[in-house]
Amino acid sequence: MKDTIVSLLNGAIDALKHQGVLPDDLQPNIKVDPTKDKAHGDYATNLALMLAKPAGKNPRELAESLIAALPESDALQKTEIAGPGFINFFAAPDAAAQIVAQVLDSGDAFGRSMMGKAEKVQVEFVSANPTGPLHVGHGRGAAIGDCLCRLLEATGYDVTREFYYNDAGAQIANLARSVQARAKNLGPDDESWPEDGYRGEYITDVANDYVAGKTVTADDREVTAKADADDLEAIQEFAVAWLRREQDLDLKAFGVEFDVYFLESSLYQDGKVNEAVEKLVANGHTYEEDGAMWLRTTDFGDDKDRVMRKREGGYTYFLPDVAYHLDKWQRGFTTVINEQGADHHSTVTRVRAGLQALEVGIPKGWPDYVLHQMVMVTRSGVEVKLSKRAGSYVTVRDLIDEVGRDATRFFLAARRADSQLTFDIDLARSQSNDNPVYYIQYAHARVSSMLRKTEAAGQPFDHALALANLALLGSDQEKAVLNRLARYPEVVQNAAKNREPQQVAQYLLDLAGDFHTCYNAVKVMVEDDTLRNVRLSLGLATRQVLRNGLDLMGVSAPEEM
Repeated sequence: MKDTIVSLLNGAIDALKHQGVLPDDLQPNIKVDPTKDKAHGDYATNLALMLAKPAGKNPRELAESLIAALPESDALQKTEIAGPGFINFFAAPDAAAQIVAQVLDSGDAFGRSMMGKAEKVQVEFVSANPTGPLHVGHGRGAAIGDCLCRLLEATGYDVTREFYYNDAGAQIANLARSVQARAKNLGPDDESWPEDGYRGEYITDVANDYVAGKTVTADDREVTAKADADDLEAIQEFAVAWLRREQDLDLKAFGVEFDVYFLESSLYQDGKVNEAVEKLVANGHTYEEDGAMWLRTTDFGDDKDRVMRKREGGYTYFLPDVAYHLDKWQRGFTTVINEQGADHHSTVTRVRAGLQALEVGIPKGWPDYVLHQMVMVTRSGVEVKLSKRAGSYVTVRDLIDEVGRDATRFFLAARRADSQLTFDIDLARSQSNDNPVYYIQYAHARVSSMLRKTEAAGQPFDHALALANLALLGSDQEKAVLNRLARYPEVVQNAAKNREPQQVAQYLLDLAGDFHTCYNAVKVMVEDDTLRNVRLSLGLATRQVLRNGLDLMGVSAPEEM
């Protein structure tokens, strides 16, 4: 309906250009939005206010001209002018109801599009150091990142999911020393325990398996322990593989998979870091000071220059990040989205500056970033801070074990990434309308229950009869559901464009609310075959869109609850 109205307005503009009312070179961006109050119609536009000045008319006068110039259409029941010149559109009942036929005919494809035109997009997310189980912050990144990938795929992009492993540096060294200490029967309270060592129970598990000479198989490697507590290099190799396997299991439990696992260590082994350094030096953007090598990132918008190579030797984290993103560009990804925690905010400017300093044609503002805020987990109103397994934080698997995959994924992705999130375990476990996951899934299951009842009564759904009589969907509650269904494709596209999966979550909650209200107000199981089938078709269309949207969130759509 929205597309229909935009098309009609374009026709009116062309007619007014021909009449000399509007300038020939005028190319307005027509905005049509759903109305908040259905007494004011189904959709509204401010087009007359936008064009009043170039037309030399007052907005209400131009609104009258636009309405008069609208092409004939059976899709509209009437139009009205409101306020200073808004135009309200009332959809014809049978035209609005045709969305039911569209949904049922399209099925799982409803809401999908080719907006992206098969453009290659890489989404990097989670990218946790292999030093421990995934914590709830990683879980939020996993939920948002995976939903973004699903949205982009649904809108026609060719998506690659990538996990970047920081398998080099100080934290990995601390991991190895921690496991070694455990392998030598030392505890965290021992005075010789590494100062920055890891203390969770999983360190004991790693050490025990190492001493036992076990073999672990991660995504891309298999490592057999040497069982030598003095061989720190062998311990590190085994510990990284052990924790990568654990993170693989965490992600599988969460329903998240990756196409590419990229190792930080490979940047050094393959000469990518040196390649980046050579380009930056050759381009004249570096200088030596106090024994360190600096990059003039201030030339590219940073607030201060950044150290590339430390005085004592070795590169800072910033440099391999630049080399890694150069590799992404060289792999042909014109669009890259990094989903990371808000603590990465300071790296955005310096990485972009470093990429500009390479002078290889990378556009300013590349890559895109989606940064999520912290998550606080509560039970009975009290913050939950510790996990026995991890020792210092709540893990993703803790949440999945407590509330299940569906609630964990939905709750972590259902709010704007840049807003702090309180994960209420009690709410996520509750089977009540206050729990958004339950509320949405119950709407889906409710339609399935209706269908089972009609089958049991010997009155199976008659698709042809329903679609021939959709104009009978005339109550206010039914119209609310119809209008909501019609908005779904636009919601999906906007969520993909804006990198905001929470738009889909909110839409599903609104659709479920409209459906539950309609279900309570309009009886479906009536004697009249035609009316029953028409109303059941609205439920089936709702169920389909709920299923499609839940799939974008990575959440199941149960047939019964």
